[in-house]
Amino acid sequence: MNDDLEGFLTGLERGQRHSAHTLAAYRRDLGALRDWCAAQQLESWPDSAPPLQQWLAEGYTRGLNPRTLARRLSAVRSFYRHLRQTGRIGHNPAQHLRAPRRAQSLPALLDPDSANRLMEDRPQTPLQWRDRALCELLYSSGLRLSELVGLDLTDLDLATAEVRVMGKGSRMRQVPVGRKACEALEAWLGRRPQLARAGERAVFVNHRGARLGPRSVQRILAQRAITQGLPQHVHPHLLRHAFATHLLESSGDLRAVQELLGHQRLSTTQIYTHLDFQHLAQGYDRAHPRAHRRRPKPDGMQ
Repeated sequence: MNDDLEGFLTGLERGQRHSAHTLAAYRRDLGALRDWCAAQQLESWPDSAPPLQQWLAEGYTRGLNPRTLARRLSAVRSFYRHLRQTGRIGHNPAQHLRAPRRAQSLPALLDPDSANRLMEDRPQTPLQWRDRALCELLYSSGLRLSELVGLDLTDLDLATAEVRVMGKGSRMRQVPVGRKACEALEAWLGRRPQLARAGERAVFVNHRGARLGPRSVQRILAQRAITQGLPQHVHPHLLRHAFATHLLESSGDLRAVQELLGHQRLSTTQIYTHLDFQHLAQGYDRAHPRAHRRRPKPDGMQ
C-alpha cells in the first residue's frame, strides 16, 4: 500500500501542477485512509464503496468538518483514478461517493479604514520595508499566500505596474499593482540587496537572505495588526478577501474580480462578496432595462 501511495505522490510532484500545500494535504489524507485500513485489518486498498463511505462517516462522527471531508474525498478520488490507470484495480469505487454538504460561510471582513491602518507605519529597517511592501501587495493585488512567497524578481514589472502570478493548477495570470504598492515595492527593492543572498531570485527574503516562507508571512501580518492597533486577527487570506470585496463594491464588476483572483468559477468569487441584498438589488434596478421601479407620483396625480 505504501508503494501505491508513494508512486501516486511522486507522479503528482513530477507533474508540477500541485502546490506543496496540496501535496502535503494529499499525503496526510491518504495516509489517514491507509492507517484506517490497517486498523480494519485490510491488506489492500478497499475495492468497493462501502468501506470508503464508512471511513468518511467515522471522520464525520469524530467531528471533522465538511470542508475537511470534502478535501479527503477529493484526494481519494484522484488516488483511485491513479490506481485504475495503472491497472492496480479494475474499477474506481470512489467515483460516485458524496461528501457532506459544506456551508458556504463568508470570511470575516477587513474594512477599508482598518486596511489603511495596517499599511500606515514608518519603516526604518530593511525588514520593516519588506513587511510594508508585502502587505501593500497582498491588498493591492489580491494574491494568495503561495503566490506571494513564490514571486521572483522577474515576475515584477513596476514600469507597467503589473505582477505575473503562477496560480492554482499552474495557471499564469497578470495582475495590476496599485500606486501605493508600487511605491512600497520600489522602497523595499532598493534595500533588498542588504539582505538577499547572491543569486537569490525571490522578491521577499528573510533575515538570512533566503526566500520568505508562508508561516513567516502569517506571523508578520498577525504581529503587524497588533502593532497597528487593529481589533481583529489579520492573515493573508483576509487581505485577499478585502481586495475582492472592496474592489467589487467600487466597480460592481464580478467578472473582472474573478479574473484578478484567478478563479475558474464565478460561484467561487461570489463567496468573497459582502454586498448585502439591498446593494445588489439597487445595482439590478439600475442595470436591467425591465427592472426599473416606478417612482412615487407627486401628490394629486393618479
